[in-house]
Amino acid sequence: MTVFLLCLGLVLLVIGGELLVRGAVAIATALGVSPLMVGLTLVGFGTSTPELATSVQAALAGSPGVAVGNVVGSNICNILLILGMAALIRPVAATPGAFRRDGIALVAATLLCVGLLIHGEIGRLAGAALAALLVGYIVLTWAQEREAEAGGATAPTAAPVAATPAGPAAAGEPRAPLWRSGAIVAAGFALMLPGASLLVDGAIELAAGLGVSDALIGLTIVAVGTSLPELTTSVVAAVRGQGDVAFGNVVGSNIYNILGILGVTALVQPLATPPEIAAFDGWVMLAATVALVVVTVTGWRVTRGEGAALLGGYAAYLGWLTLSA
Repeated sequence: MTVFLLCLGLVLLVIGGELLVRGAVAIATALGVSPLMVGLTLVGFGTSTPELATSVQAALAGSPGVAVGNVVGSNICNILLILGMAALIRPVAATPGAFRRDGIALVAATLLCVGLLIHGEIGRLAGAALAALLVGYIVLTWAQEREAEAGGATAPTAAPVAATPAGPAAAGEPRAPLWRSGAIVAAGFALMLPGASLLVDGAIELAAGLGVSDALIGLTIVAVGTSLPELTTSVVAAVRGQGDVAFGNVVGSNIYNILGILGVTALVQPLATPPEIAAFDGWVMLAATVALVVVTVTGWRVTRGEGAALLGGYAAYLGWLTLSA
């Protein structure tokens, strides 16, 4: 029954997140909002809504291990598993100009997250600061992209502008009525809220049944499950030869996870960081981020060999978690 709850929760989260993104993008497009801002805000937050719903629900349920483990585990999964798989399918290219900005933002956010984990608590003030930094990052990215467009240059961003199949309607494509798009958004929320509740309840029951910490379940099953939208998007993008989309999906999602998901969750409910995550998993997240930077700047592409190395790192990480459980 516990496994059924977990699976049902994951299915509802994935479907609900997809509906939310599609509806939100359709509304923004109908209202004439620029594709860039749609990508940076609606699509970026939309693809991260499974993580947000799960972490907030876990925090309110008194399970900070699932809430924090979901963010840390998702970031590790995004780099080692998702980017590794995408690069193994086809080498993933990165745009130097965009990565100089977004890579710095990712490293800074990761260092800040590790510092908060070591501190032992993420309060509302820290949550507000993280959320404010995300707003600043979005504004900076938007301003730089607008400036590049005005100058006739192309400056792809590593933020999740195209990190989902649900993009703005193509030119000449009929737009859905606003009421229908609004109904799709409402349906997405209606599926995600119970999905998050089922996932968290199932994770807590599974941890109790296996005699392991809820942090371990959050770092593994919950983290991978809530990262399914990013996994699907990156793999499809790699198969289609859109390596920049796969790469931007990973980098942008990790920035959103720390600044947005962790920030908003701490604003709703202050979090006590599990000691085991602060002592080990936070550093694995930092090491994975450093590995991402290294494989990116050496040739501005992630090769198949580097993808295999990233996957090997994730297998080793899961092996260590299993042995130490």
